[in-house]
Amino acid sequence: MINKNLLDIKNLQVKINEKIILNNLNLSVNSGEIHAIMGKNGSGKSTLAKVIAGHPKYKITQGQIIFNGHNITEMEPEERSHNGIFLAFQYPIEIPGVSNADFLRTAYNAKKKFYNENELDPLSFLDFIDKKFKDIDMDVTFLNRNVNEGFSGGEKKKNEILQMSLLNSKLSLLDETDSGLDIDALKTISNTINKLKNNDNAIILITHYQRLLDYIKPNYVHIMQEGNIVHTGDFSIVEQLEQYGYQYIQSSINL
Repeated sequence: MINKNLLDIKNLQVKINEKIILNNLNLSVNSGEIHAIMGKNGSGKSTLAKVIAGHPKYKITQGQIIFNGHNITEMEPEERSHNGIFLAFQYPIEIPGVSNADFLRTAYNAKKKFYNENELDPLSFLDFIDKKFKDIDMDVTFLNRNVNEGFSGGEKKKNEILQMSLLNSKLSLLDETDSGLDIDALKTISNTINKLKNNDNAIILITHYQRLLDYIKPNYVHIMQEGNIVHTGDFSIVEQLEQYGYQYIQSSINL
């Protein structure tokens, strides 16, 4: 089976407050693939995820983002979401006064409406989402709580993966999903992500550590530095990073 190209980023340059954050970056991701992006703090990893998702804070001054055959460089964030891009935040925010149930159902039905499909009423939605809560090992009582309010770090990350499962997106950008997780939560979330991965979607994992990639094996590992991808390899480079750090890797690949 020949997998379809889902994401093609060409010569991307991005600024914020006239400072270049991403510089002539290129990245290609096919369906059925998992890509890991690693790099030191400030190398541009989270910025890249936000730019793909359409964060308005960043200004694209050069290049294109092609997603599923369409140029989305100027597309609004909600349009990108409807078209199949999902971003799990590094630091999920709390939304006081909005129940998790209302938030999740509204997001789900917004996508249904975009595709002219039948929306779910509250009771039907509860039946639909019950299994997804069990898959992520979350108590269904979290539906009645406000979005992320009072959640632990691990619970917030589980809630993000629950949204990923619910929206069934074509490209999922997971920004340090492993941060703040104990070993049990890491295993649960990793197992869920592995179940959600198929030949029709793709996942980009942003992480600092090998432990997540021990559970979710990437097809490719990219190293970022100063707003660009400076090296691409397989899983073996993760083991080198864990043992020797970035200085050794940089010297070995002549950065």
